[in-house]
Amino acid sequence: MAIKIIAIGKTDSGFIKVGLEEYLGRIKRYIKLEWKELPDIKRSSKFTESLVKEKEAELILKEISTRTHLLLMDEGGKTFSSEQFASFLEKKLVDEPDIALVIGGAYGFSEEIYQRANGKLSLSKMTFSHQMVRVFLAEQMYRAFTILRGEPYHHR
Repeated sequence: MAIKIIAIGKTDSGFIKVGLEEYLGRIKRYIKLEWKELPDIKRSSKFTESLVKEKEAELILKEISTRTHLLLMDEGGKTFSSEQFASFLEKKLVDEPDIALVIGGAYGFSEEIYQRANGKLSLSKMTFSHQMVRVFLAEQMYRAFTILRGEPYHHR
């Protein structure tokens, strides 16, 4: 069992780096986790929005295998309570030995990535920066593992 989190672009804000490192360190007590940051493709006169998404798709597809269960962090994805997310994650880890969660770039995902994906998840109906999503996702994953273990981090 392993989880890979793929994020487009570097984590460039100091407070986000600190939060992300904190939760990624905590998660590693529960599961093998790989964090992979891919370079973002900047939109320019030669790279339109659709071309940026296509180039980012190429980078994402190089990071996964054909057997990878691919979940996209997407504003149109399924939302969960923390308890529901814990149950969802537990089931996926039993059913799927190779899982990747992807945080896309500023323009989202190409149609090719949507077609390849096995599902879409959303952290909220609100819109967050791609930087903040990293910390929120890591915290919710840590919370899910503490829920599954009956540990006191999640108070309900």
